[in-house]
Amino acid sequence: MVTRIRTPTTESTLVEAVRSEALPLAGPAPDYRPLLDLVGDARYVLLGEASHGTQEFYRERARITRLLIEQKGFNAVAAEADWPDAYRVNCYVRGHGSDDNADAALSDFERFPGWMWRNTEVLHFVEWLREHNASVGPNGRQAGFYGLDLYSLSSSIDAVMRFLDKADSEAAGRARQRYACFEHFGRDTERYGLATGVGGSESCERQVLEVLDDLLRHAPEYARRDGGIAEDEVFFAQQNARLVRNAEEYYRSMFRGRASSWNLRDAHMVETLGALAQYLDRQAGPAKVVVWAHNSHLGDARATELGRAGELNVGQIVRERHGRDAVLIGFSTDHGTVTAASDWGGPAERKRVRPALAGSYEAVFHEVGLPGFLLPLRSKSPAVNALGSPRLERAIGVIYRPETERISHYFEARLPSQFDAVIHVDETHAVEPLERTAGWEDGELPETYPFAV
Repeated sequence: MVTRIRTPTTESTLVEAVRSEALPLAGPAPDYRPLLDLVGDARYVLLGEASHGTQEFYRERARITRLLIEQKGFNAVAAEADWPDAYRVNCYVRGHGSDDNADAALSDFERFPGWMWRNTEVLHFVEWLREHNASVGPNGRQAGFYGLDLYSLSSSIDAVMRFLDKADSEAAGRARQRYACFEHFGRDTERYGLATGVGGSESCERQVLEVLDDLLRHAPEYARRDGGIAEDEVFFAQQNARLVRNAEEYYRSMFRGRASSWNLRDAHMVETLGALAQYLDRQAGPAKVVVWAHNSHLGDARATELGRAGELNVGQIVRERHGRDAVLIGFSTDHGTVTAASDWGGPAERKRVRPALAGSYEAVFHEVGLPGFLLPLRSKSPAVNALGSPRLERAIGVIYRPETERISHYFEARLPSQFDAVIHVDETHAVEPLERTAGWEDGELPETYPFAV
């Protein structure tokens, strides 16, 4: 049994204010009509998560996304995932490619953490998206699935070369010579970053820019050529070349400090989101995009201590550029289980999430006493005003270390400035990986083992 610190009187007043404004989300089909009203005609809906391994975050995010596609005409999901891996999923949901099922379409997600996209909730959503697109037909408003992240330097180089070998043998020869700059490091991008970031080796910056410039210059010709390459393939190749350029800079920046590499990564995600929206605008009218990523990427960084330390993020930039045309939605939980690793590159484990620390937003939301609720944050209501003072907020990534939880997983934030709404699920469960390890199957022993009290 977990002993909680008693809620002070001032906190009790806050809890009552939140309880009066919270919109309960209960049952197998929660009522998201208030959230859809909040979205209105916005073109960008950013759906976060407080961990990379919580079943309810994936499930509710997918449920909301289905509603946005069916009722609001959204036609793209852009995820915190690598571009080439996600594009294979895009081909599958659009009825292209050779994959027979969603499991196969997700099989390029081999890099750690595999469970982040190879899990049962994503599998179900990908199958639903394929069925939806088939139901509206090739001339209807189909929805695609795309990646925003930039870790796939090597596989994006491979994708650029496959495209150029098909489209332009001379350009392929030039690109192969330029990309050979990376051969000394194999596929070890961190070793490349270390060697070039500290000045021990020449960077490949010039070469990757030349490949990108060459491809962009000839792209219209590839699309117009007799037996021309589909515009979708050209766009896919362009984005891979852009990713190589940005990833090269990102890996060089990794050893300069967190803010530098973080900002490059989130700036790349925003650049990719913008390029995707422009492409879809040309293809099917005004693009409407749902973004899936961690709260730390999608909540406005200016409202957090990380922003004060010099970090920016996707939520901040999208809000600055699009204003009310963007809706930022965060997720939170108090306790339960989560799929995470103990160290980078480690196996997936099913870990117990400790109850939230006293004084945190999550602790306040637990005291509300609802299993789940939606709390809009745009109004100047009593609850929203009271929540505006800085508080602790929890963030679990792909690693969870409960033994150092305060230092490892909490930061200070002003929630109403960070998000337009928050969805709280009080008790959550670990997302189920498609490849389950013994550590995941067994789970983590409770602190009270062997007494079970």
